[in-house]
Amino acid sequence: MFCSKCGENLMVSFSYTYPLPQCNLKQIPAVLLTFFFIFCLFFTAGTGKVFAQQYDSEKDFQIDWDDNVKDGVLIIEYLGTKKEVNIPPSIQNYPVTGIGRNAFSYNRNITNRNITKVTIPNGVTSIGYEAFYGCTSLTNITIPNGVTRIGGSAFRNCTGLTSVTIPDSVTSIESAAFESCNSLTSITIPNSVTIIEAGAFSSCRSLISITIPGSVTSIGYHAFFGCTSLTSITIPNSVTRIGGSAFEGCTSLTSITIPNSVTSIEFSAFDRCTSLTSVTFEGTITSIDFSSYTFPGDLATKYTAEDGGPGTYTRFAGGQVWRKQ
Repeated sequence: MFCSKCGENLMVSFSYTYPLPQCNLKQIPAVLLTFFFIFCLFFTAGTGKVFAQQYDSEKDFQIDWDDNVKDGVLIIEYLGTKKEVNIPPSIQNYPVTGIGRNAFSYNRNITNRNITKVTIPNGVTSIGYEAFYGCTSLTNITIPNGVTRIGGSAFRNCTGLTSVTIPDSVTSIESAAFESCNSLTSITIPNSVTIIEAGAFSSCRSLISITIPGSVTSIGYHAFFGCTSLTSITIPNSVTRIGGSAFEGCTSLTSITIPNSVTSIEFSAFDRCTSLTSVTFEGTITSIDFSSYTFPGDLATKYTAEDGGPGTYTRFAGGQVWRKQ
């Protein structure tokens, strides 16, 4: 890696030394001295072994400068062959502050397409665009507290990923971040997130339930599109907008409550939710697109009718006609 700041090439290396304690050897009997050196060698070897297990070799990573953090570096490609990857907190004495674009995508090293676990160290603040895209064997990812951004398509098509805990430092889950994570059954969204962007969890077909925190104000286009196992959604009284096709094709969803904070429901937001039989509107929707099948059947038309408005609407299973209770 070329260092634009110092004009030198940074050569990746990995070595550690453990200085022995200083002492006057003439004052120590020969037997004690022998035991002393044996102890020191054992301690040194043991410590090196533990450290080597904790972090992978710096040679396993290609790096570049992080333009957003002074003296920080990005992991821009994984060159190693391990299935379980432990990213070091620093490389060449520069702190690792980000996972760059496509750093692990499809495990570009042909001999290593089977990464199963990645541990990201404290100090990393961003996970870039398509950073882990297509890592189909990845089942476990540790995202440290301090990450503020999960980039677009960062974990897209990670079909082996079963659960994710997003730390409460994250403010942005960008478009298609977890799209097509077909094995993802649960996800924790923290109160720090304000926007769930377009397609963030689209086609997560094993996702059963989702609780959207009270910090979120907007649910983007296609956010949960095609989540066919989703049976329960909690929308907080902070959301003002439900984007187009946000929950389209959630065929297991049976009921939904739209809080009074929501003022806009866009086209096809709940289209093809074939099991949906109960919808409660707690407030008045000032902008609702019913011309593009926002809900199955004639619910949007009934809601906007003179005797419609807030309330609970039900329909017979498979029917197209809704009635206000």
